[in-house]
Parts: sequence; C-alpha cells; structure tokens
Amino acid sequence: MNRRYPECPLVGVGAVVFRGDRVLLVRRGTEPAYGKWSLPGGLVELGESLEGAVCREVAEESGLEVKVVDLVAALDRVIPDASGTIEYHYILLDFLCEAKQGEPLAASDALDCRFVPLHELSGYSLTAGAREVIRRALDRTGGTACPIYVPSL
Repeated sequence: MNRRYPECPLVGVGAVVFRGDRVLLVRRGTEPAYGKWSLPGGLVELGESLEGAVCREVAEESGLEVKVVDLVAALDRVIPDASGTIEYHYILLDFLCEAKQGEPLAASDALDCRFVPLHELSGYSLTAGAREVIRRALDRTGGTACPIYVPSL
C-alpha cells in the first residue's frame, strides 16, 4: 500500500490519552509531518477493527496499553505536493483512550513520546488539528454525552 500518492484515501486512527492535566504526544519519525508532535496513531490494517488499531498503534509507538473510550473527531487530511497532485490522503478517526499505568517509551516510528502538560502545548510544534482534537477530547471528559463510537453496532 502506497502512503505517498495513494490510489484511494487511507484510514488512520489516533489516541488522545490524558493523565491528569497532561496529554500523551509522540514526535513523528516519518512523513508526513516528520519531527512534529502529534497524537499517537497510524493506519488501520486490513481486517483490523478501529479499536484494535488504536490499541496496537499506541503500544507500538509508546509501549502503553490503552482502552478505547469513545470517538472524539473524524478528520480529512488531504496534502497536495508542489504541483497540486495529492501526495497524501487520510481519513483520521481520533479516540479518547484511557492508559494503564506505566511511562511511555518511544518505539516504532516515534522519535520521542511523553505526557505533556496541557498548559505547555503552545511550546510544541503540533500537527494540523492536534490541538483542536485534544480540546474536544478534554470537553468530552467533562460531560455525560451519549457515546459516539459503539463497536458492537
């Protein structure tokens, strides 16, 4: 499967994991957005559930085990090259997750990972939309809204 210049959009998942007033971020080790800080995540593999993909990707990038709570955002990421040809096209589904104990340790394609205090996010070069997804997830933790993602449906 070609990530660059794909024949169709690729489905990716991301995880918003809070620990107190901190959020888990990874520093991307691959394009697009190499070197930027983002939510842990990656592509869904053929035959894999969204929940399974989120759990696998977080474990691969940070070593943490998570439990999916709910969907917080669905995003399009269409990135053209200099000539206007679509170089990357992702449909991204970001989930609020809870992490078991332990400290993150960068692995897989992550250059670094850590829990970052929310008040320090402005000091990090974040990928497009990451700040808004974190805000939405934070809003979701304070409410009693009906779940959006129900894997059994």
